[in-house]
Amino acid sequence: MSKHATFMAAVVLATIFVFANRPAPVQGQAKQEVRFAAVPGERGGQDIFGGYEIVPNWPKPLNERPGHEKWTWGAGEYVFAESPNRVFLLQRGELPRLERPKQIKLPQLGPNIEFPIGRLPWRDATSTSPPGALEKPDGTVGDDLDVGQPGVDYRWEHIIVVVDANGNMIEDWTQWDKMFRRPHAIYISPYDPEKNVWVVDDYRHAIFKFSNDGKRLLQTIGVPNVHASDDKHFYRPTFIDWLPDGTFFVADGYANTRVVKFDKNGKFLMAWGEKGTPPNEKRPGYFNSVHGIAVDPQTRRVFVNDRNNHRVQVFDENGKFLDQWSFGPPPSDVHLFIMDRNRHLWAADRGTSKMLKYDLNGNFLYSWGTWGDFPGGMWGVHGLGVDQDGNFYVAEVDSGRVQKYRPRPGANPAFLVGKAAAYPATH
Repeated sequence: MSKHATFMAAVVLATIFVFANRPAPVQGQAKQEVRFAAVPGERGGQDIFGGYEIVPNWPKPLNERPGHEKWTWGAGEYVFAESPNRVFLLQRGELPRLERPKQIKLPQLGPNIEFPIGRLPWRDATSTSPPGALEKPDGTVGDDLDVGQPGVDYRWEHIIVVVDANGNMIEDWTQWDKMFRRPHAIYISPYDPEKNVWVVDDYRHAIFKFSNDGKRLLQTIGVPNVHASDDKHFYRPTFIDWLPDGTFFVADGYANTRVVKFDKNGKFLMAWGEKGTPPNEKRPGYFNSVHGIAVDPQTRRVFVNDRNNHRVQVFDENGKFLDQWSFGPPPSDVHLFIMDRNRHLWAADRGTSKMLKYDLNGNFLYSWGTWGDFPGGMWGVHGLGVDQDGNFYVAEVDSGRVQKYRPRPGANPAFLVGKAAAYPATH
């Protein structure tokens, strides 16, 4: 081929490439746009709350109850829905109900510093709610006076309450208030026909199991107020999850760095985990703040939130390491996750105020949520729940509240947490 023919062939090929890869006309672009919205076909708006809308005035304000006119909820630790009409709220006492303070200048801190700032929250419920220090300097149990004066700065009341679908308080387990110091999570095993109620208290280093009506304490696992790392003790446990046969796993926890496995009767079976080096520990089986756990009922795999290392570690039910993945670097601070009925992990990220959806191989699928203490915003999500109607619940330690979200009409199910299953029939 001559040089001229070679040159012309190159020109033709270049022309074909340019025309083949030129941008499509604007009209054509509109036809090819991919829509990514929780409600397909919706015009305008935005997915502030993903596939949900906030249920207003739920639960009913605490100050509407006689004798509590000047009080509001303390740090919201956990929420669990037995049904849409029986939802357990776990929180750390009550705080004074205060009006938003007027903005003042604070020159002692620096030039042009003011408080509170604009529309930002001004009280962090988790730092103002009891308890205070775990122990006194002499090693005895703390008295919480480092938080303030009881009856003035806080009241240790309404630790466990139950509300209905409209947010009305229908039960108040006041008989157990003084048992708890730092209640951390509340559950009913999804496989338990008796629907017993479990409460994890990380300051008491114990798990308490109650009858469904709250009238009887059925079992205590761990030795209250005594911490250790053996077959009879915990050291600040955090969360629980169950297998269908009743086997359960405890995340233990803030101080211990292990997972503990029990049979359905609460008999110790085994434990695994070693103390790692945060924030970038990579070794399998090494943890820093075991703050979240979920088990897959089909494969019996155990998913552990290695919080201070910003990762999930996956094990078989006997502690054999299988997999791990990262939630990403700070500000990521995933507090916990739950496994929904569709076998997806939904994680609450306190650092970004988002709900994160993953498949069980760690593939990131979706996120939603925004920071704020306004209705629907999130600040310090520490507990997650979903009921049989698909309503989604969050408990917030920083905002000091529990919130209820209901699915938006026409929402794509892929954007929603899978509905809870109905409980098995009572024997």
